Amino acid sequence: MTDINSVTIVGRLTRDLNGSDQREYAFTPNGQARANISIAVNRSRKQGDQWVDEANFFNVTIWGKTAENLLPYLKKGKQICVEGYLKQDRWQDKTTGQQRSNVSIVANNVQLLGGNSGNGGAQPSGGYTPKFQPQQQNSFAPSNDIPDYGDQSFGGPQDSGFPEDIPF
Repeated sequence: MTDINSVTIVGRLTRDLNGSDQREYAFTPNGQARANISIAVNRSRKQGDQWVDEANFFNVTIWGKTAENLLPYLKKGKQICVEGYLKQDRWQDKTTGQQRSNVSIVANNVQLLGGNSGNGGAQPSGGYTPKFQPQQQNSFAPSNDIPDYGDQSFGGPQDSGFPEDIPF
């Protein structure tokens, strides 16, 4: 039987993802991108009569096209949601001979959330910002062959508080 290893965290990046630093962003020999980031997750807890803020820091590894696509957006302070699983690495320290271990998160899904990204909300260079133009007046004239049903709605009068009532 397989156990469940799943984690979802929302936090802020502790540093910019530097594409020129091989420890943070690199490609494997088979061409797959890898990004290593760190996220600070804040929580408040009550200590006596006072609320105390506490920060926890998590290392996250992002693989493949997700890592490539997020490179220009992962800036210090940017809030993100990471869904993934926990991975424990174990090794023996060469100098002391002691067993060492590190637990990190391997991301399956990363979502950019709102909040300050450290660049004043500006899009990164090369980013695409869609621009929507309002429809010009008189660009659509109703034809005479389309029946006019007036203000009838499927679920009855529209003063019920819902724009459309769907009967279930």
